[in-house]
Amino acid sequence: MPLRILLDARHVRDFGFGTYIRNLVRGLVAIGAPHHFLLVAHKADQHEFDGLPANFELLFYERKDSEPLDQAAFPWFVRSQQVDLAHIPLNAVPIAMPRPYVVTVHDLSSLVWDAPSGWKHELRQLQIRRGLLRAECVMAVSESTRHDVIQLLGIPAERVRRIYGGADPRFTHHIPGPGARAAGPEAWAHERRRILERYGIHYPFLLYAGTIRAQKNIPRLVEAFSLLRGELQDLPQWRDLRLIIIGDEISRYPAVRQAVIQSRIEQQVRFLGFVPLDTLRVFYEAASAFVFPSLYEGFGLPPLEAMASGTPVVCSNATSLPEVVGDAAMIVSPDNVFDIARGMKEVLLDKALRAELVRRGAERSRFFRWEDTAREVLETYVAAATGRGTV
Repeated sequence: MPLRILLDARHVRDFGFGTYIRNLVRGLVAIGAPHHFLLVAHKADQHEFDGLPANFELLFYERKDSEPLDQAAFPWFVRSQQVDLAHIPLNAVPIAMPRPYVVTVHDLSSLVWDAPSGWKHELRQLQIRRGLLRAECVMAVSESTRHDVIQLLGIPAERVRRIYGGADPRFTHHIPGPGARAAGPEAWAHERRRILERYGIHYPFLLYAGTIRAQKNIPRLVEAFSLLRGELQDLPQWRDLRLIIIGDEISRYPAVRQAVIQSRIEQQVRFLGFVPLDTLRVFYEAASAFVFPSLYEGFGLPPLEAMASGTPVVCSNATSLPEVVGDAAMIVSPDNVFDIARGMKEVLLDKALRAELVRRGAERSRFFRWEDTAREVLETYVAAATGRGTV
């Protein structure tokens, strides 16, 4: 008998959470999941779910999960739908959430980085732990995150299952975006040129894309880039090399701009803020290399997106990143500015290494398939809804 499964899809337009929600839904469609799915979303986001089959029903719910009243309002809404199971696809479980439900944990950065001590940290940890302990199953997006859930929160290991996600398929399908003006076999090349011209990009560049947070280690990236520029000044090909940083909320982290000023490279570093996905993939493909020296990652989606886009990757050896990139990236120590600069320099100057990283990256990105994710999540749904726990 088909189950009624509710998925909280209110974060469908977020950078990482949105990738997970959109592609999990498409993956469930692709494998022919037979159950009835209720997708809870804001009305303004309904276009994100266009073209779904009849067993996927869209429910509009306008309250955000950050609102205090949502702690009671969303559980009441879930109860009113008489579902067999609910899925909270990020670590924000309302206090009154009715069981049974499952949760996806992407990382525990709010415990590791955002509030390392004090009563607010303790309260946050208690709330997260309660939400996960009451869940029928916790799905962690990497072994590293699974380890954190078990060790930091004391969730029993048998109730925490690792289920990988992946990059959005649009990073591997090189077709023009919905706003493209060009058509025909060379449409994507025309679109790339048009977007780069719009941003005034006429020089080689290294790229960072992702959220702007303390754990992302961007000040060290800036310092390493400054060292690199000094070493490449005598090489005409790289004399005009720039660093482009794509990410939101830069104003909340003044240390990033301070690093740029102190390194005296204000003219060589550009901050672009948030960009749409179709623009982001243009930057991925056009970059000479993608650099991601993060100190903490639950999964590490941007390096995987860059590899899927055919770009060589330099990334740190911290937490989940080696697990995700395997041998398909130049691995560096995120604590060592000189090692980050070394990694970038080797990728830029060694053509054979670049070609090999591109080849390995494309192969590695194909390892993470959303259809596989959907099958494992569907198994978890059935086990949780029927009282069999994890699978």
